Amino acid sequence: MPSYYEIRHTVGFEETNLVGNVYYVNYLRWQGRCREMFLRDHAPGVLARVMDDLKLFTLKVECEFSAELAAFDELSVRMSLEDLTRTQIQVAFDYVRLGAGGEEPVGRGRQRIACMTGDGAAVAPVPVPDELRAALAAYRPAPGRAG
Repeated sequence: MPSYYEIRHTVGFEETNLVGNVYYVNYLRWQGRCREMFLRDHAPGVLARVMDDLKLFTLKVECEFSAELAAFDELSVRMSLEDLTRTQIQVAFDYVRLGAGGEEPVGRGRQRIACMTGDGAAVAPVPVPDELRAALAAYRPAPGRAG
């Protein structure tokens, strides 16, 4: 089993800019999509809580690019766990172009997420739900992975 959760995506024209490469904001959209699909596939109880009282606040987002993507490139977005504290999660995202010649890393991203509950000024941190902890545990990369 891989040490990452993966979604696949084919880049569309609407995700490119006037020059023809992928507009940077789409990398962040793909991170969000990967997170959502992870919850759907591995922590449906947490997803139900998000619809109710649990809030997953994104505290920090990063993305570094090492190659350009263009329309119709086949992409793998791979999420893995980097850090897990009592109330926060940090995940990494690897962007990999898939092609006949193999795989080519094209970028790397990261998100720091806080688990919260409440409304308005009464929002307070809460522990990462046990179901989410258990689901994420399978996606911690092996020691020595470059990051």
